[in-house]
Amino acid sequence: MAASMGLIPGAAQADPVTPGKKGISAPDVDLKKAAAENFKTFKSSAERSVRASAGDKATAQSAVANPNLAVGLAAYNVSAHSLELDTTITSDPNRYVDAVINWGDNTTSNETAYGSTTMTTAHNYAELGTYTITVTATDRADGTSVTNSVEILTAGSDFTPYGPTRLLDTRSGIGGAKAKVAPYTTARVQIAGNGSIPAGVTAVVLNLTVTNATSGGHVTAFPSGAERPITSNVNFAPGQTVPNLSVVPVGADGYVELYNGGWESIDLIADVTGYYTKAASSGYTPIAPVRFADTRDGTGTARGQLAGQSSFGLQIGNSRGVPAGVTAVALNVTVTNPREAGHLTAYPSGQSAPSASNVNFTSGQTVANSVIVPVGADGKINIRNGAWAGTDVIVDVVGYYSLASEGAYLRLKPTRVFDTRDPNDPIQNTPLWARDFIPIDFASKAPNRTGYVLNTTATNTAGPGFVSVAPDPNYRWQYDNGSWTWPAAPNSSTLNFTAGKTVPNLVQASTGYTGIIDFFNQSDEDIDLVVDMFGYYDKD
Repeated sequence: MAASMGLIPGAAQADPVTPGKKGISAPDVDLKKAAAENFKTFKSSAERSVRASAGDKATAQSAVANPNLAVGLAAYNVSAHSLELDTTITSDPNRYVDAVINWGDNTTSNETAYGSTTMTTAHNYAELGTYTITVTATDRADGTSVTNSVEILTAGSDFTPYGPTRLLDTRSGIGGAKAKVAPYTTARVQIAGNGSIPAGVTAVVLNLTVTNATSGGHVTAFPSGAERPITSNVNFAPGQTVPNLSVVPVGADGYVELYNGGWESIDLIADVTGYYTKAASSGYTPIAPVRFADTRDGTGTARGQLAGQSSFGLQIGNSRGVPAGVTAVALNVTVTNPREAGHLTAYPSGQSAPSASNVNFTSGQTVANSVIVPVGADGKINIRNGAWAGTDVIVDVVGYYSLASEGAYLRLKPTRVFDTRDPNDPIQNTPLWARDFIPIDFASKAPNRTGYVLNTTATNTAGPGFVSVAPDPNYRWQYDNGSWTWPAAPNSSTLNFTAGKTVPNLVQASTGYTGIIDFFNQSDEDIDLVVDMFGYYDKD
């Protein structure tokens, strides 16, 4: 039985295939291990305890009452905003010791020890950042007290919109040599310290574009100093100009590496639209895809193709469920029916159109790309057609960034979730059937994980179509007991493909209220689908 749940090929009125454990299984990924670099331990030994007293009487008694009183601290990140603190009390036996924990964010907790012991206390910080935890342990009998402190840093990262700004263009020498990237070599791109991007940046949002390719291949983006993963960010064929959005971890030296996995040299372009740091800034709120603009029917803008060298404004903030005050928006932008080759650029209102591009297209092509773009002070963005002839444009909103959003980013070591080409894949080891879908349980047991940063790649395509990614309305228990209902496929597309093409696209997928994410094959032919994971958003 295929791991997917679709219609049996050739049977006009076949019943849906009952899902097995494979089709709904959580990805075979050790998230704790993949996210380990985010989680640190912060310690202050008992020897650093500072003794105080509660007055002359306590001072006289303390020498004999509890002379060994001390407190040691060890704090551990456990999620984006939360940590656990081990408070180790050293005390004479049969003594009650009251401990007051000042978390450094104007909140406190109280614990009580009896003799020497270790107490574990959990805490959640509303805002990311650096905090000093101070613990005061007081002998209940004589008032003698000791104090110790430890500085901690929350594990998650918040987003800061930037640009759009071009950081690399091998065609003109921006950000590096004016030369193509040779096969099986990397181009280094400076992120931290480039322009006003600060030191300590943990990840960067880049729109990567491959052009002037003479062979097929792929580009892999990864942090400087790290082992290159097996995942890919951009797949290309000879003669193609292919963009794809990427959220890339940044190395300790402030650089990222872009590896050319093709057989021939290529030109590479990298445009930045934002970055992540551990300082409090904008969190992320994912939503089920919502169509904000479609020039084909006049949704959100004038009906009719967007003319060449022109733009339209689009209200994002305080519109269709997106609140006012958002700082940036995550989109999926699709071009269809273009009359000639060109590109689209998304940028905040109140600014001039930058040289950066978000979607590149050829005449007659239907192509989609993920976009993260800063939002203007009036809550609007602009979409510009850089071609000389018209094209239809579709804009779907998949999430937004704001100071009020709780979702902080935890970057992962890039990890493959599933690959339908792999006969040993534990989730899906056969092609995804036409008009079928794969439900994956990402977070049914982790409701605070609100969204995942994924790269989806369609390959071995036999006809035109598109892939949609959306939260599933069914709960895990409904799949387990067979009471699930077929979810409605969204009208939004994550990526569009034609026969024989390999097409990737990044998606910031919402887990919805069930923790299950669906991957739909919206075509009349089977396809292979590859999904890679780069990080997730955690509101805890």
